[in-house]
Amino acid sequence: MFAEALRAHPELALFLSLAIGHALGRVRLGPLRLNGIIGVILAGLLVGQLRVPVPETLASMLFALFLFAAGYRMGPQFFSDLGRTTVTYAGLTVLFLVTAILSTVAACHILHLDLGGGTGLYCGALNSSTALGTAKVAIANLRMDAAAHQSTEANLAVAFAVTYLIGFFANLWVLAQVGPWLMRVDLVAECRKLETSLGIQRAEFGVLPARRDWGARAYVIPDGSTITSVRDLEQSFRGARVFVDRIRTKDGIVDADAGSPIRPGDVIALSGRTEILVGPGNPLARHEVDDPGLLDIPAIAADVILTNREVAHRTLAQLAESAKEEVSRGVLVRSIRRGGIEIPLGSGTQVERGDVITLIGPKPQVSRVGKHLGVMRWPSPGTDIPLVAAAIAIGGLIGLPTIRLLGIDIGLSQPVGILLGGMVAGWVNATWPLLGRAPEAALSVLETIGLTGFLAIVGIEAGPTFLHGLMASGVALVVAAIVVCVLPNVVLILVGYYLLRIHPGILIGVCAGAGTSSPGIAAVLEIADSRVPTLGFGVTYAIGLVLVALSGTILILALH
Repeated sequence: MFAEALRAHPELALFLSLAIGHALGRVRLGPLRLNGIIGVILAGLLVGQLRVPVPETLASMLFALFLFAAGYRMGPQFFSDLGRTTVTYAGLTVLFLVTAILSTVAACHILHLDLGGGTGLYCGALNSSTALGTAKVAIANLRMDAAAHQSTEANLAVAFAVTYLIGFFANLWVLAQVGPWLMRVDLVAECRKLETSLGIQRAEFGVLPARRDWGARAYVIPDGSTITSVRDLEQSFRGARVFVDRIRTKDGIVDADAGSPIRPGDVIALSGRTEILVGPGNPLARHEVDDPGLLDIPAIAADVILTNREVAHRTLAQLAESAKEEVSRGVLVRSIRRGGIEIPLGSGTQVERGDVITLIGPKPQVSRVGKHLGVMRWPSPGTDIPLVAAAIAIGGLIGLPTIRLLGIDIGLSQPVGILLGGMVAGWVNATWPLLGRAPEAALSVLETIGLTGFLAIVGIEAGPTFLHGLMASGVALVVAAIVVCVLPNVVLILVGYYLLRIHPGILIGVCAGAGTSSPGIAAVLEIADSRVPTLGFGVTYAIGLVLVALSGTILILALH
C-alpha cells in the first residue's frame, strides 16, 4: 500500500527523499560529514527501488529554480569588469574543463562506456549537477528511438549516482592533500603568511569578531584632558576605525563630526570594535560611564554591491584613508562576500566590482558610504516575482534555438539560458535596486530545494537499475571517476603554481571554483584553517558556473 501510494503521488516520493536525504546529510563519517546533496542521491536511490515514476517536467522545473538562484547570486560578479586576474582565472577554468572532457573521452574508449555512461561519469566525477542538467537536455534532443533514449538516460543516471560519491571524496582528497604536496608547501603556514601581509587578524575559524563585535560606549572627558576636538580623539587611536558619533554637552546631545570641539565634562558616544574600545589604546578607557540616552543611536547593517570603478581594486586600508575626507567616517565593514562566499577581512584585502559589502553604522552614514561605493541593498522580505519569473521564462526561451551539427542539435540549451537569465536579473538588481529584488533567504530556499530536489529525482530514476549497473561496471567507474576528478585539478595546480606563480591558498580556491565545487571549498577552508582560498573561489566559480553548464552539451558532441 505504501509503494502504491508513492507511485500514484510521485511528489510525495520526492519530499520523502528530501527528508531522508537531508537527515543523512548530517551524518558524520569520522572527520567528514556527508552533505545534503549526497544524502538526497542516496535517499533517491532507496526510494527508487519502489519504481516510482517521476514526471520529467518536475525535474526540469526544480532544476530551473536552482539555476536561476545560482545565476542571480553570481550576476553582479560575472558582469563586473574583466581585469587581468579575471582573464587568468577564466583561462584556468577552460583548462580545467578541457582536461576533464579529454580524460572522460579517453576513459569511455578504454572502458567501452556508452554515451549515457560517459556523460554520467563526467558529471558525477566533477560533482556537477549543472552539467548533468544540460547533458540531459542535449540527450533528449538526439535523434534516436525511444528504447535507445531510455537506455541512455538510465545509464546516465546510474553512472552519475555511482561516481558522485567517489568524485566527492576524490575532490576533497586532491584539494586538501594532493594539491599542497604537489606544490611542496604547508597550506596552513602559507595562508597565515598571506593573512599577516594583508593585515588579517586571526580568530576562531568562520568567525570575524573584529567586524561583528561592534558597539558604542560612553565616556566622560576628564578635567585636564588635552583632547580638544573629535579629530584629536579619533587620531589618538592610531588608525583604528573608532569614531565619535554624538556628544552630550551642557546644552544637550549633538551629532558629532571631525571638527566638533570637545571640552572637559562632555560625555561622548564612541563607536568601534569592542576590543579597541576596551583595550589599552583607548585614552578614555578608565572614564567610561552609563548614558543610555546618548548611546541610543539608530544603527543598521546593510549590504552594498560594489559598482564604483574608482573604488575597485583598492584595499580596505586605502578606502579607510578617505575617512579624512569624511566619506567613510562612522561606518565599519562587517563582511565582504565574493561569489556568495565570505572572504577574509584585513587592511590589505582588495575589493572588486561585484563584491557584496556589509556595512554597519548609523543609517545616514551607511547610506552615504553605500552611495559612494555602489548600489545599496536595504534589508527587505519582498521578492520581485514578475521579474524573477520573466527572467526564467525569457532566459529559457533564448536557450531553445539550436543548429544541427554532426547529427546533434547544438545551442545554448534551456538550462544555460535560464542560468544567464538569472545572472542578468542579479545584475539588474545590482544596478537598479528597485527591480528584481530577491532576498538572500528566498534565494537559499530556491537553490537548496531546486538542486536537491533535482538530484533526488535523478536518484529515484536510477534506483531500479542502480544495483545492476553498479555490479556490471562499478569498479571501472570508480577508477575512472578518480582519474577524471583528480587529473584536471593536478594540471591546474601545476600550471597555476609553477607557471603563473599564484599563491598556494588562492590557487586551491581557484581549483574549487573552476569545478564549481562548494563542498570542495568548504573542506579546504577547514583544512587550511583560513578563509584565504575564498579569494580565488568567487570569480572562478562565477565563470565556471557558465562554462560547466555549456560543457555538458560539448561532452555529448565529443562522445556522440
